[in-house]
Amino acid sequence: MVPTDGSMVRPISRGLTLRAFIIWCILLPFIGISSGAKTRHFKWEVEYMYWSPDCIEHVVMGINGQFPGPTIRAKAGDTVVVELTNKLSTEGVVIHWHGIRQLGTPWADGTAFISQCAINSGETFHYRFKVDRAGTYFYHGHLGMQRSAGLYGSLIVDVAEGEKEPFHYDGEFNLLLSDWWHKSVHEQEVGLSSNPFRWIGEPQSLLINGRGQYNCSLAAQYSNTTSSQCKFRGSEQCAPQILHVRPNKTYRLRVASSTALASLNLAIGNHKMVVVEADGNYLQPFAVNDLDIYSGESYSVLITTDQDPSKNYWLSIGVRGRLPATPPGLTILNYQPISASKFPTSPPPVTPRWNDYDHSKTFSKSIFALMGSPKPPKNYNRRITLLNTQNKIDGFTKWAINNVSLALPPTPYLGSIKYGLRNAFDQKSPPENFPDNYDVMRPPINPNSTTGSGVYMFGLNTTVDVILQNANALDDSVSEIHPWHLHGHDFWVLGYGEGKFSAKDEKKLNFKNPPLRNTAVIFPYGWTALRYVADNPGVWAFHCHIEPHLHMGMGVVFAEGVHHVKSIPNEALTCGLTAKFLNKKG
Repeated sequence: MVPTDGSMVRPISRGLTLRAFIIWCILLPFIGISSGAKTRHFKWEVEYMYWSPDCIEHVVMGINGQFPGPTIRAKAGDTVVVELTNKLSTEGVVIHWHGIRQLGTPWADGTAFISQCAINSGETFHYRFKVDRAGTYFYHGHLGMQRSAGLYGSLIVDVAEGEKEPFHYDGEFNLLLSDWWHKSVHEQEVGLSSNPFRWIGEPQSLLINGRGQYNCSLAAQYSNTTSSQCKFRGSEQCAPQILHVRPNKTYRLRVASSTALASLNLAIGNHKMVVVEADGNYLQPFAVNDLDIYSGESYSVLITTDQDPSKNYWLSIGVRGRLPATPPGLTILNYQPISASKFPTSPPPVTPRWNDYDHSKTFSKSIFALMGSPKPPKNYNRRITLLNTQNKIDGFTKWAINNVSLALPPTPYLGSIKYGLRNAFDQKSPPENFPDNYDVMRPPINPNSTTGSGVYMFGLNTTVDVILQNANALDDSVSEIHPWHLHGHDFWVLGYGEGKFSAKDEKKLNFKNPPLRNTAVIFPYGWTALRYVADNPGVWAFHCHIEPHLHMGMGVVFAEGVHHVKSIPNEALTCGLTAKFLNKKG
């Protein structure tokens, strides 16, 4: 506690008082008692359990008996400590803290075989990291397809003590969106890895905060299907979480997508949304009637409850970018004091047509950084172009980047690079481009595709441009949406375009106010240009956030300044060649 009676600066002499005052001013930003930063401890157990996310009982992966997992709430500058015990009897586990940059703690990023070993059954791992910036984030499993099994939850970082957001609101809601299959993730994994290939199919349900309805509809009276009307007491695991509001107030909706496959669109009947934050970065506010959100993205939107207060209104999410075979996810915006059981008098908002990409691009191109946000360096030191293709390798269907499908090694890159274990992964650098004569509109099925575990090595503080280039899937009439997520950093989204990126597209790039994001979408037959500074020592995944696509090899690995990484806890490296290295060292 800082004294208030003047005793701290009571002079022995004028010179000493001045000196003490100067030292105090220098040290003030670094002293915990002045910043109000706290260490927040959580003790979690991950286990399988029976649950009914969409009113049909299935096995889900939960934390401390909860699905979704517990929400972490902290303030910018706080340290989060999670003591994670693996209670799964037959498989390992890790958790990735999506959007947290892990400055100084790359070993806590939670990416199996990149930042750490999988936590074995019965073992406990201690994640410890600082949440340095306010924003809307989430966490999820990052081993196999455990996110699809339900291993996810929200992570909300409020502004530091004494700070204010650049917008006002009277209350807030947190919406974590996901998709759900009745087929187990183990069966899904086997199908994706089989020859012949067996696709997982479309999800049975869309979930809002882990709740959806498969065998009934909240809006059956407006449905063209034979769905029956849902009847809930409110205590059911699949009953919707109602958003209770008061008239003429402003509410913040924190929306994050942990979907395994589905791109989504969110809308609220009769209410506009003002978009103010994306992936923990403030935006120039802009109003929309509906919001496209891709897997791995997060937003904050403001709504004003200025509609007829005698009515309730639908909040709806629907599938975009894929021919929808999944009914919308619904809940109700309840204008109190009227009853939440009073259904809206109008049908739910209609999701834009699944392949209306102009609608999607208009939204993405409306996102600009708030004035005063950091701007990208004017020039890049290195540029890599990553061509996204689907390939056959030895008869198996894979996704590949520049013709290489990622296969993670059994030794975490962070340890093998730090300790110079050169036999742990492919030492040849992956390709940084693709042939100039390659036609992205009609790509060939390349018989020379391979699997690999090479790493893109960047010098510390290098400015890197990444051009994400889309092409066809094996079905030559299909080019899919891919949301790409970068661990350990944010990047500037400089622009989007059609066809193959070329020199003439340089003039289209936005260097004035590009948004900072950690996840960016690449549209069918198009390109997305990113720029980031490799200023965070560690090894970082960069991958498509669609769970089956990553499982099929759609990712790359970036490394920078690993020799600057200080101590790595031994518990992060207890597998593969690092385990043998540490045993010899010990």
